[in-house]
Amino acid sequence: MTPLVSLITVNYNGLTDTCEMIESFRKKETYPNYEIIVVDNGSKLPEAKEIQKKYPDIKVVQNINNGFAGGNNAGLNVAEGEYYFFINNDTLIKEPVLETLVHRLEEDTKNGGVSPMLKFTQAPDTLQYAGFTPLTPITLRNKSIGYMQKDQPQYRLAYPTASLHGAAMMVRRDVLRQIGPMTEIYFLFYEELDWSAQMLRAGFKIWYEPAAVVYHKESMTVHKGTPFREFYLSRARLLYARRNTFGLARIFSCLYICLIAAPKKAIVYLLHGNTSLAWAVIKGTLNGFTVNNR
Repeated sequence: MTPLVSLITVNYNGLTDTCEMIESFRKKETYPNYEIIVVDNGSKLPEAKEIQKKYPDIKVVQNINNGFAGGNNAGLNVAEGEYYFFINNDTLIKEPVLETLVHRLEEDTKNGGVSPMLKFTQAPDTLQYAGFTPLTPITLRNKSIGYMQKDQPQYRLAYPTASLHGAAMMVRRDVLRQIGPMTEIYFLFYEELDWSAQMLRAGFKIWYEPAAVVYHKESMTVHKGTPFREFYLSRARLLYARRNTFGLARIFSCLYICLIAAPKKAIVYLLHGNTSLAWAVIKGTLNGFTVNNR
Protein backbone atom coordinates (compact mmCIF):
# COMPACT_ATOMS: atom_id res chain seq x y z
CA MET A 1 0.00 0.00 0.00
CA THR A 2 1.27 3.47 -0.87
CA PRO A 3 2.14 5.27 2.39
CA LEU A 4 0.19 8.39 3.26
CA VAL A 5 2.05 11.71 3.05
CA SER A 6 0.84 14.62 5.16
CA LEU A 7 1.60 17.94 3.46
CA ILE A 8 1.77 20.66 6.11
CA THR A 9 1.93 24.37 5.35
CA VAL A 10 1.63 27.44 7.58
CA ASN A 11 -0.43 30.45 6.52
CA TYR A 12 0.07 33.88 8.05
CA ASN A 13 -1.67 36.71 6.22
CA GLY A 14 -0.82 34.90 3.01
CA LEU A 15 -4.14 33.69 1.62
CA THR A 16 -3.23 34.31 -2.03
CA ASP A 17 0.12 32.53 -1.75
CA THR A 18 -1.39 29.61 0.12
CA CYS A 19 -4.11 29.11 -2.47
CA GLU A 20 -1.60 29.35 -5.32
CA MET A 21 0.57 26.71 -3.66
CA ILE A 22 -2.38 24.35 -3.17
CA GLU A 23 -3.56 24.84 -6.75
CA SER A 24 -0.09 24.15 -8.18
CA PHE A 25 0.27 21.08 -6.03
CA ARG A 26 -3.08 19.61 -6.98
CA LYS A 27 -2.52 20.35 -10.63
CA LYS A 28 0.92 18.73 -10.91
CA GLU A 29 1.28 16.15 -8.13
CA THR A 30 0.62 12.54 -9.18
CA TYR A 31 1.33 10.75 -5.89
CA PRO A 32 -1.88 8.85 -5.09
CA ASN A 33 -2.05 9.11 -1.30
CA TYR A 34 -1.63 12.45 0.43
CA GLU A 35 -3.51 14.86 2.66
CA ILE A 36 -3.13 18.64 2.83
CA ILE A 37 -3.06 20.44 6.16
CA VAL A 38 -3.09 24.23 6.39
CA VAL A 39 -2.30 25.85 9.73
CA ASP A 40 -3.43 29.47 10.02
CA ASN A 41 -1.02 31.13 12.43
CA GLY A 42 -3.25 33.94 13.66
CA SER A 43 -3.84 35.86 10.43
CA LYS A 44 -5.39 39.29 10.90
CA LEU A 45 -8.33 38.40 8.65
CA PRO A 46 -10.40 35.17 8.87
CA GLU A 47 -8.22 33.43 6.30
CA ALA A 48 -8.68 30.00 7.86
CA LYS A 49 -12.40 30.20 7.10
CA GLU A 50 -11.70 31.33 3.55
CA ILE A 51 -9.32 28.42 2.96
CA GLN A 52 -11.75 25.88 4.43
CA LYS A 53 -14.58 27.29 2.34
CA LYS A 54 -12.54 27.09 -0.87
CA TYR A 55 -11.06 23.67 -0.09
CA PRO A 56 -13.59 21.81 2.09
CA ASP A 57 -11.70 18.52 1.74
CA ILE A 58 -8.44 19.67 3.36
CA LYS A 59 -7.65 20.00 7.04
CA VAL A 60 -7.47 23.58 8.33
CA VAL A 61 -6.12 24.27 11.81
CA GLN A 62 -6.70 27.62 13.51
CA ASN A 63 -3.62 28.40 15.58
CA ILE A 64 -2.13 31.32 17.51
CA ASN A 65 0.95 32.93 16.03
CA ASN A 66 3.60 30.89 17.83
CA GLY A 67 6.18 30.92 15.07
CA PHE A 68 7.37 28.69 12.26
CA ALA A 69 7.92 25.59 14.39
CA GLY A 70 4.76 26.14 16.42
CA GLY A 71 2.65 26.36 13.29
CA ASN A 72 4.12 23.23 11.76
CA ASN A 73 3.79 21.35 15.04
CA ALA A 74 0.11 22.29 15.18
CA GLY A 75 -0.22 20.59 11.81
CA LEU A 76 1.47 17.48 13.17
CA ASN A 77 -1.28 17.19 15.79
CA VAL A 78 -3.81 16.31 13.09
CA ALA A 79 -1.47 14.62 10.57
CA GLU A 80 -2.06 10.94 9.87
CA GLY A 81 0.72 10.24 7.38
CA GLU A 82 3.80 8.06 7.63
CA TYR A 83 5.72 10.89 6.00
CA TYR A 84 5.45 14.60 6.74
CA PHE A 85 6.16 17.09 3.97
CA PHE A 86 6.61 20.59 5.38
CA ILE A 87 6.39 23.20 2.64
CA ASN A 88 6.22 26.99 2.76
CA ASN A 89 3.01 28.54 1.54
CA ASP A 90 5.00 30.86 -0.76
CA THR A 91 6.15 28.00 -2.99
CA LEU A 92 4.94 26.37 -6.19
CA ILE A 93 5.52 23.00 -7.80
CA LYS A 94 5.70 22.46 -11.54
CA GLU A 95 6.25 18.70 -11.55
CA PRO A 96 5.53 15.86 -9.08
CA VAL A 97 7.77 15.71 -6.00
CA LEU A 98 6.30 13.37 -3.38
CA GLU A 99 7.18 9.99 -4.87
CA THR A 100 10.81 10.99 -5.36
CA LEU A 101 11.16 12.25 -1.79
CA VAL A 102 9.39 9.23 -0.29
CA HIS A 103 11.62 6.90 -2.33
CA ARG A 104 14.75 8.61 -1.00
CA LEU A 105 13.64 8.11 2.61
CA GLU A 106 12.58 4.51 1.99
CA GLU A 107 15.95 3.55 0.55
CA ASP A 108 17.55 3.33 3.98
CA THR A 109 16.13 3.45 7.51
CA LYS A 110 18.95 5.84 8.39
CA ASN A 111 17.67 8.42 5.89
CA GLY A 112 15.84 10.66 8.33
CA GLY A 113 14.99 13.71 6.23
CA VAL A 114 15.22 15.07 2.70
CA SER A 115 14.85 18.45 1.01
CA PRO A 116 14.31 18.96 -2.73
CA MET A 117 16.20 21.32 -4.98
CA LEU A 118 14.85 24.84 -4.51
CA LYS A 119 14.71 27.38 -7.32
CA PHE A 120 13.45 30.94 -7.39
CA THR A 121 9.96 31.33 -8.83
CA GLN A 122 10.86 34.60 -10.53
CA ALA A 123 14.07 33.09 -11.96
CA PRO A 124 13.28 29.40 -12.54
CA ASP A 125 16.73 28.60 -13.90
CA THR A 126 18.42 29.93 -10.74
CA LEU A 127 19.03 27.89 -7.58
CA GLN A 128 18.26 28.86 -4.03
CA TYR A 129 19.31 25.55 -2.45
CA ALA A 130 21.29 22.52 -3.52
CA GLY A 131 22.29 21.41 -0.03
CA PHE A 132 24.03 23.17 2.86
CA THR A 133 27.62 23.16 4.02
CA PRO A 134 28.07 22.32 7.73
CA LEU A 135 27.99 25.19 10.20
CA THR A 136 31.47 26.17 11.28
CA PRO A 137 32.04 25.15 14.93
CA ILE A 138 32.72 28.59 16.45
CA THR A 139 31.32 31.24 14.11
CA LEU A 140 28.29 29.11 13.11
CA ARG A 141 28.38 30.13 9.46
CA ASN A 142 27.38 27.99 6.51
CA LYS A 143 26.55 28.35 2.85
CA SER A 144 23.62 27.33 0.72
CA ILE A 145 25.27 25.32 -2.04
CA GLY A 146 24.35 26.58 -5.51
CA TYR A 147 22.76 29.77 -4.18
CA MET A 148 22.12 32.24 -7.03
CA GLN A 149 23.82 29.88 -9.49
CA LYS A 150 22.32 28.63 -12.73
CA ASP A 151 21.16 25.03 -12.72
CA GLN A 152 24.16 22.95 -13.76
CA PRO A 153 24.91 19.18 -13.90
CA GLN A 154 26.95 19.30 -10.67
CA TYR A 155 23.81 20.32 -8.78
CA ARG A 156 21.77 17.39 -10.10
CA LEU A 157 23.44 14.73 -7.97
CA ALA A 158 21.74 13.60 -4.75
CA TYR A 159 23.95 13.46 -1.67
CA PRO A 160 23.80 13.58 2.14
CA THR A 161 23.90 17.20 3.28
CA ALA A 162 24.35 19.11 6.51
CA SER A 163 20.78 20.30 7.03
CA LEU A 164 17.30 20.49 5.65
CA HIS A 165 15.82 23.62 4.11
CA GLY A 166 12.78 24.92 5.96
CA ALA A 167 10.97 25.93 2.76
CA ALA A 168 10.50 22.27 1.77
CA MET A 169 11.48 19.19 3.77
CA MET A 170 10.16 15.66 4.28
CA VAL A 171 10.66 13.63 7.45
CA ARG A 172 9.54 10.15 8.46
CA ARG A 173 7.07 9.69 11.31
CA ASP A 174 9.35 7.25 13.12
CA VAL A 175 12.16 9.83 13.11
CA LEU A 176 9.92 12.26 14.98
CA ARG A 177 9.12 9.54 17.50
CA GLN A 178 12.83 9.36 18.27
CA ILE A 179 13.94 13.01 18.22
CA GLY A 180 10.66 14.86 18.67
CA PRO A 181 9.23 17.75 16.60
CA MET A 182 10.95 21.05 15.94
CA THR A 183 11.59 23.04 19.11
CA GLU A 184 9.40 26.14 19.42
CA ILE A 185 11.82 28.26 21.44
CA TYR A 186 13.21 30.06 18.37
CA PHE A 187 9.92 31.49 17.04
CA LEU A 188 11.76 32.34 13.79
CA PHE A 189 15.01 31.22 12.15
CA TYR A 190 17.33 28.26 12.84
CA GLU A 191 14.49 25.82 13.62
CA GLU A 192 15.31 23.45 10.77
CA LEU A 193 19.06 23.80 11.44
CA ASP A 194 18.49 22.80 15.06
CA TRP A 195 16.22 19.92 13.99
CA SER A 196 18.78 18.75 11.45
CA ALA A 197 21.50 18.79 14.10
CA GLN A 198 19.33 16.60 16.32
CA MET A 199 18.79 14.13 13.47
CA LEU A 200 22.48 13.89 12.74
CA ARG A 201 23.35 13.36 16.41
CA ALA A 202 20.76 10.56 16.51
CA GLY A 203 22.57 8.82 13.64
CA PHE A 204 20.27 9.75 10.77
CA LYS A 205 21.30 11.06 7.36
CA ILE A 206 19.85 14.16 5.71
CA TRP A 207 19.59 14.24 1.93
CA TYR A 208 19.47 16.80 -0.82
CA GLU A 209 17.31 15.42 -3.65
CA PRO A 210 17.57 17.28 -6.98
CA ALA A 211 15.15 14.96 -8.80
CA ALA A 212 12.39 16.84 -6.95
CA VAL A 213 12.19 20.60 -7.48
CA VAL A 214 10.20 23.23 -5.57
CA TYR A 215 9.98 26.86 -6.68
CA HIS A 216 10.21 29.46 -3.91
CA LYS A 217 8.97 33.03 -4.02
CA GLU A 218 11.38 33.73 -1.14
CA SER A 219 10.16 35.16 2.14
CA MET A 220 6.92 37.10 1.78
CA THR A 221 6.25 37.52 5.50
CA VAL A 222 9.60 38.44 7.11
CA HIS A 223 11.18 41.35 5.28
CA LYS A 224 14.93 41.91 5.31
CA GLY A 225 16.33 44.95 7.05
CA THR A 226 13.64 45.20 9.73
CA PRO A 227 14.13 45.30 13.52
CA PHE A 228 11.77 42.33 13.81
CA ARG A 229 13.98 40.20 11.58
CA GLU A 230 17.26 41.34 13.14
CA PHE A 231 16.00 40.65 16.66
CA TYR A 232 14.95 37.07 15.94
CA LEU A 233 17.94 36.31 13.73
CA SER A 234 20.38 37.49 16.41
CA ARG A 235 18.44 35.68 19.11
CA ALA A 236 18.32 32.43 17.14
CA ARG A 237 22.04 32.37 16.41
CA LEU A 238 22.96 32.48 20.08
CA LEU A 239 20.23 30.01 21.03
CA TYR A 240 21.58 27.59 18.44
CA ALA A 241 25.09 27.92 19.90
CA ARG A 242 23.82 27.19 23.39
CA ARG A 243 21.82 24.16 22.25
CA ASN A 244 24.08 22.56 19.66
CA THR A 245 27.70 23.27 20.54
CA PHE A 246 29.43 21.57 23.45
CA GLY A 247 32.39 21.98 25.79
CA LEU A 248 34.93 24.61 24.85
CA ALA A 249 33.29 25.08 21.46
CA ARG A 250 30.14 26.34 23.20
CA ILE A 251 32.10 28.80 25.32
CA PHE A 252 34.10 30.16 22.38
CA SER A 253 31.05 30.31 20.12
CA CYS A 254 28.97 32.28 22.64
CA LEU A 255 31.89 34.62 23.31
CA TYR A 256 32.43 35.16 19.58
CA ILE A 257 28.77 36.01 18.99
CA CYS A 258 28.40 38.26 22.04
CA LEU A 259 31.74 40.06 21.88
CA ILE A 260 32.58 40.15 18.18
CA ALA A 261 29.81 39.26 15.72
CA ALA A 262 26.84 41.06 17.31
CA PRO A 263 28.75 44.26 18.27
CA LYS A 264 30.32 44.44 14.81
CA LYS A 265 26.93 44.13 13.14
CA ALA A 266 25.39 46.72 15.46
CA ILE A 267 28.24 49.18 14.81
CA VAL A 268 27.84 48.81 11.05
CA TYR A 269 24.14 49.63 11.39
CA LEU A 270 24.95 52.64 13.58
CA LEU A 271 27.47 53.93 11.06
CA HIS A 272 24.72 53.81 8.45
CA GLY A 273 22.29 55.61 10.74
CA ASN A 274 20.13 52.53 11.40
CA THR A 275 19.75 52.87 15.16
CA SER A 276 16.66 50.65 15.35
CA LEU A 277 18.44 47.78 13.58
CA ALA A 278 21.51 48.12 15.80
CA TRP A 279 19.37 48.05 18.91
CA ALA A 280 17.45 45.01 17.60
CA VAL A 281 20.72 43.09 17.15
CA ILE A 282 21.81 43.86 20.72
CA LYS A 283 18.42 43.06 22.25
CA GLY A 284 18.13 39.83 20.27
CA THR A 285 21.59 38.70 21.32
CA LEU A 286 20.92 39.46 24.98
CA ASN A 287 17.61 37.62 24.83
CA GLY A 288 19.26 34.62 23.18
CA PHE A 289 21.83 34.54 25.98
CA THR A 290 19.36 34.75 28.88
CA VAL A 291 16.23 32.89 27.73
CA ASN A 292 15.69 29.26 28.72
CA ASN A 293 17.16 27.25 25.82
CA ARG A 294 15.17 24.06 26.43
